[in-house]
Amino acid sequence: MPSYIKYFIIAILGCILFLPFLGQVHLFDWDEINFAECAREMIVSKDYLRAQIDFMPFWEKPPVFIWMQVLGMKFFGVGEYAARFPNAVMGIATLLTLYYAGKKVVNEKMATLWVMLYAASWLPHFYFKSGIIDPTFNFFIFLAFFQLHLVKFSHRKGLHALLSGLFLGIAVLTKGPVAVLVAGLSFGVYIIINRGLNGYRVKDLLIIAFSALIPFALWLGAAVAIYGFAYGKWFMTEFITYQIRLFRTEDADHGGPFIYHFVVLLIGCFPAAAFLFQYSRKRTSDASNTRDMSRWMWILFWVVLILFSIVKTKIVHYSSLCYFPLTYLAAMQLYKLSYEGATMKKVVKLLLYFTGILWAVILILLPVVGINKKMLIPIIDDPFAVGNLSASVPWSYAECLWGVFYLIAVCVTIAMMNKDFRKWMFMLCMVQLVMIQVTILHFTPKIEAYSQRAAISFFERFEGKEVYIFPLGYKSYANIFYAKKPMFANAEYYKNGKVNEEWLLHGIVDRPTYFISKIQDAKQYKAMPQLECIGEENGFVFFKRK
Repeated sequence: MPSYIKYFIIAILGCILFLPFLGQVHLFDWDEINFAECAREMIVSKDYLRAQIDFMPFWEKPPVFIWMQVLGMKFFGVGEYAARFPNAVMGIATLLTLYYAGKKVVNEKMATLWVMLYAASWLPHFYFKSGIIDPTFNFFIFLAFFQLHLVKFSHRKGLHALLSGLFLGIAVLTKGPVAVLVAGLSFGVYIIINRGLNGYRVKDLLIIAFSALIPFALWLGAAVAIYGFAYGKWFMTEFITYQIRLFRTEDADHGGPFIYHFVVLLIGCFPAAAFLFQYSRKRTSDASNTRDMSRWMWILFWVVLILFSIVKTKIVHYSSLCYFPLTYLAAMQLYKLSYEGATMKKVVKLLLYFTGILWAVILILLPVVGINKKMLIPIIDDPFAVGNLSASVPWSYAECLWGVFYLIAVCVTIAMMNKDFRKWMFMLCMVQLVMIQVTILHFTPKIEAYSQRAAISFFERFEGKEVYIFPLGYKSYANIFYAKKPMFANAEYYKNGKVNEEWLLHGIVDRPTYFISKIQDAKQYKAMPQLECIGEENGFVFFKRK
């Protein structure tokens, strides 16, 4: 079969997997709504160089992903589909890139296994249906590392060095200096392991370093040219301060133990993660470029995993850059098990059973918990969680059959791998693709109904109206995005770069003003004579200024 037909097939499969039903569920607070709101405000303000939140300068993220969302909103309108569309496109591009890279480094068979494994693992697949920055950021980082690998094994070293730097620069302009930190640490480890540059020329490294500066410099230079040097200085100061704070402190109560990301990858990257334990230190007959790529992937995997285990802020997608090296290394083991006569280790089979059964139990228990939530409420010591559970979400025991089917399918496919590994591994991946879609389409909307739908429904009542809506006692971006707040100014509304909560509560406001709080904080606001409680729903309490 010609190569272009295989790429076409992968692209079609990517479209089928990632493009449908992106708007099936509301965007999730914070990250999804945060970036989507930045894109919406770019369109409303027609200021496409500076990111804004609530029409105030936003310094936490550079603009590449937000620009992509702007394009999505230009095509599909402001909404969930447009906000998630860029990552769906990145999902298709990722599968095509994995096939190209796998074919170039090893062969077509390994490349096919890599594509299949990445698409069939829970979190790697799931994030291509999301509206967060990380899948796009990870794609450009991987491209930078792959081009760096090619610098060493290609006659066109200068071209690959230029591309490596440009992709690294785009990654910086997508999420920030963590791209340079990861690249620098990884290259440092590579030098130590190889006791020198190991074939890399200083000239090529200088090309990479220079070209990496170009994307960010072009954007910041344009911003400075239009808005002045003071803006550039302010942005860089706030941006770098924020990045340092993420590393040193827990942000938004997202803390966790050192092993947090180890657990996330082991469970979230089922079935790929289990095959890392198939690795053996025995010398192999792999070609030199294959061994070098494997070394780069191991280094990238451990650098990212250890780095974000040290970082105080723990969020699931912080370790998502590990998905590329993890699935590559797992695909290498699949290739050896499928085509080179290797035998699957017992620990791998045990981990496959453990994580697969764990996912099945979760899917079985979701309807059970939903139906019997009244039994849980007395033992929950969190008023907001109790309020969330009061949401009216229809469940039936018949929905447990999805989990039962998954449990049986996982156990059968794993048990049969000893007889014909390649066939039954393929069957497991097909089961994964089905169950991931079922979870996204069927279970995720029900989970969202508990967590935030009542608040979003409240905000949507004010879409496009010139009112103030503000969350009390917690942080949210949903009040801006789902009310589609117009661009209006009031000197009292902003204070020191933030919304003036004191003025909204006690000042002389110039338009209708509404508030929302979580139920555990509502008592203090109900005691304020200027506030009228206008409703409560699913753990949220709604107020209006009298």
